[in-house]
Amino acid sequence: MPTTSDSSAGFDLTGDASQPDAYSTGILPSQELKALVLRKEIFALEPIADDQFQPASLDLRLGPIAYRVRASFLPGKGTVKAKLDEFAMHEMDITAGGVLEKGCVYIIPLLEGLDLRHRTSAMGNPKSSTGRLDIFTRLITDQGTAFDQVKEQYSGMLYAEVSPRTFSVLVRKGSRLSQLRLRRGKPIASDGFMKRLQQEHGLVQLPDDQPAGGASVEIVNGVPVRVDLVGRQSGGVIGYKARSHAGLVDIDRIGHYEVADYWEPVHAPRRGGLILDPAEFYILASQEAVRVPPGFAAEMIAYDTLVGEFRVHYAGFFDPGFGHDAAGGEGSRAVLEVRSYEVPFVLEHGQLVGRLAYERLTATPAILYGQGVKSSYQGQGIKLSKHFKAVA
Repeated sequence: MPTTSDSSAGFDLTGDASQPDAYSTGILPSQELKALVLRKEIFALEPIADDQFQPASLDLRLGPIAYRVRASFLPGKGTVKAKLDEFAMHEMDITAGGVLEKGCVYIIPLLEGLDLRHRTSAMGNPKSSTGRLDIFTRLITDQGTAFDQVKEQYSGMLYAEVSPRTFSVLVRKGSRLSQLRLRRGKPIASDGFMKRLQQEHGLVQLPDDQPAGGASVEIVNGVPVRVDLVGRQSGGVIGYKARSHAGLVDIDRIGHYEVADYWEPVHAPRRGGLILDPAEFYILASQEAVRVPPGFAAEMIAYDTLVGEFRVHYAGFFDPGFGHDAAGGEGSRAVLEVRSYEVPFVLEHGQLVGRLAYERLTATPAILYGQGVKSSYQGQGIKLSKHFKAVA
């Protein structure tokens, strides 16, 4: 294991880490993530800050060097460093800031690493704001054979593959593009389990003009999410399409940019559906309100060929408390980051565009999304990333 600083120095550990688990398997909540930092199963080259902890995930930070590479890769039986020696074109010091150009692929060593014990694995995902900027970001590990997956008992540093698709972005050491969830054991999230959750908690709520209740939601391979192409709650605006030649976005500037400089509104089609152009990136919203009960977490299945040749979500993690009235989020919808593949594709109002997989936590988190932690997207409708000024 690399030599690290005292990575527990940046946050408060007043009793939460000692709470007993309610279940032996499941996603680890915030208090257990803090306990893993104390046990050095999560470590870092610089102290981990308290605001990196989310209800069921940990924000990951970029290190000081970014490598421009010729192609994306997986290390397989080797290390990320060995692959960088083969594929890196140049390295860039981003300590004080560096531009990641759209259309290019970068590998950036992160400040965080893992020394996992038996039965503990992890998975990565882009943060919500990262996906809404169309930044394709995946987690890589040494000897990794799959993106965003960290095997049990992994010991080593973590790396991010970053490829901006629509906007060139300015990042620096400490910028947060991705997040990490840890799982104990291998719990099975079956359709039967999610049907019971739907009946008890109303995981997705259909619009007022459609039948409500758990029985009306058909759960097959996850909880269905359908697209809203009417926009009754937003005056007929159903989303936004990114401008092709917009300016640079500084990933750490919040509420700074004018929406009109980067996006154009998409209005409800007068007839027929919305034609997705493969060259364009869209922000749309779900027809349903989405709810994640406090003791559970959800993940959007990013790409499902059964529903069409398009991707609807880069950032798949939905935290405990998202859309829940206990955390002030009643009525929150899922924002869909949509890009068609290869050919134009027609979306119709109410069309199935994705599925949510729900999983139990080992214990209810000490903090909920939107409660005691800064949450940019609680209660959202059609919501651009937090970098843009609010739409009037």
